Amino acid sequence: MLNKIVQSAAPVTLLGAGRVERPVFEEARGFAPEVVCADGGADHARAFGVVPDAVIGDLDSLSAASRAALPSGRLYHISEQDSTDFDKALRSIAAPLVLGVGFDGSRADHQLAALNVLVRRADQRCILLNADQLIMVAPPVLEIALPVGSLLSLFPMRAVAGRSCGLRWPIEGLAFAPDGMIGTSNEVSGRVRLEMDQPGMLLILPRTALGAVIAALAAQPAQWPATA
Repeated sequence: MLNKIVQSAAPVTLLGAGRVERPVFEEARGFAPEVVCADGGADHARAFGVVPDAVIGDLDSLSAASRAALPSGRLYHISEQDSTDFDKALRSIAAPLVLGVGFDGSRADHQLAALNVLVRRADQRCILLNADQLIMVAPPVLEIALPVGSLLSLFPMRAVAGRSCGLRWPIEGLAFAPDGMIGTSNEVSGRVRLEMDQPGMLLILPRTALGAVIAALAAQPAQWPATA
C-alpha cells in the first residue's frame, strides 16, 4: 500500500470526466459510497452534490470553480504526462474493488486508453460502467450465475487462452488475440465458470449483472499479481 493516496477496506467509486449518467453513478455509489475523482470528474461530482474524498490527476481539466470550491487537502496533483488521469487515479487507490464511471464517451482514443489501463493494472480489480454495459479484466477464475441467454462478450487485449462452462460457444482450445480470434457476442447457457491463463481478456456484460459480478468477485478472491 505504499504511495497510495486512497486506502479503503471497502469498494471505491472512481468518477471520470467523460460522459456520466446520474443513474449509473448512483448505482456505483450504492456498492461503493466513497467517491474519488480523476481530475475533471470532480466537476461531475459537484454537479451531483457530492464532495469527493480525493481528486487525483494532472488537474488540467478541473474547472476553476471546482478547484476553488473543493478543500485543497483533497486535491492531489500528479504532474507527469506519460499516463492518463484514469491511470494516475487507479494506481493511487488501494481498495478491494474500484467502480469506474465517466470513462466511456464519444472519443475512441479515450476509450482505448482506459481499456489499456485496465489490462496494465489488472492486479487492481476495476469495473468500468456505462448506461448499458460493464467491462473488466477477467480474473483468473470467475464463477457466476447469470440469466440464460444473457450476452457475454470476451475481447482479448493480448494473446490469451482459457476455459469455460456455461457458454453457448465454449472457449477451450481457442487461441485468442486482438488481431485474431475474439469472443464477442457469446451467450450464457448455464452457470458460468471462466478460467484464464493470464491477464488480458476483457469481459463485457450487461450492466444489470453488476451485483452478481461484485458478489462473485467477493466469493473468489484470487486475482492477478501486480506487474512492474
